[in-house]
Amino acid sequence: MLNSELEKFHLACTYLRNDQNIAAHNLFMSLAQKEMKNQNFKAGLYLILASECKAKQGKDPKDEILEAAKFYLKLAKKDPLATNYAYRCAAKCLLRVGQYEEAMKIFEEAKKYVHTPSEEKRTIVVVDDSPAIIIRIKSFLMQLGYDDIQTASNGKEALKEITSLIKSGKNPIVLLDMDLPDLTGDVVASALLESKPDLSIILITADEKTAPRVRKTIGLGSTAFVQKPFSINELKNALDTTKLSEVR
Repeated sequence: MLNSELEKFHLACTYLRNDQNIAAHNLFMSLAQKEMKNQNFKAGLYLILASECKAKQGKDPKDEILEAAKFYLKLAKKDPLATNYAYRCAAKCLLRVGQYEEAMKIFEEAKKYVHTPSEEKRTIVVVDDSPAIIIRIKSFLMQLGYDDIQTASNGKEALKEITSLIKSGKNPIVLLDMDLPDLTGDVVASALLESKPDLSIILITADEKTAPRVRKTIGLGSTAFVQKPFSINELKNALDTTKLSEVR
């Protein structure tokens, strides 16, 4: 018997990776129903993952995505501190099912609740197994004024370090490589967003943005994308995009 929500989530992801799509769909929906009762943002993530399971079966995933949009709209009205974020999540769901006009209306509504981004330089966690790339990124970040920079060379180390930061009350920005020696970036991102759905994750990869695993990770909630090799300006743009998209 599965003892925790995290175990169920990992099992559902395993089913999805192994094309056991019906089992994955049922488990994601079970998780979603529980979190909807708790008014937790994670419910929307589970519904979107359930929609991916249906899509992989060749079925229309629209129902689950619309259910996620409806859930986010309810949260927008119930939690003033998360109104902007909830409206934007709902708008993204509606865009995915082609309801462009309604999505734009909701996006305009979200603008009424934009908080002014803080100028405080946050903790940055760089996750990459290449020492040369870590040195390059740290150099860029220091030039951009960041001085609290932490690093991890594999997925397990990253999960432990970032989870510790979150538990201590910090809100780090994660620069995440997709190709790690133990866990792939999409697996790391999924686990992190499971515990903190609004975590800021910038993907750093040699893949094209249209690559399936990149699109999947962006769909889970990562906020920006930088393709290797990249310049300091491209990194700055990604950081700016991330901060502007956040709810404070």
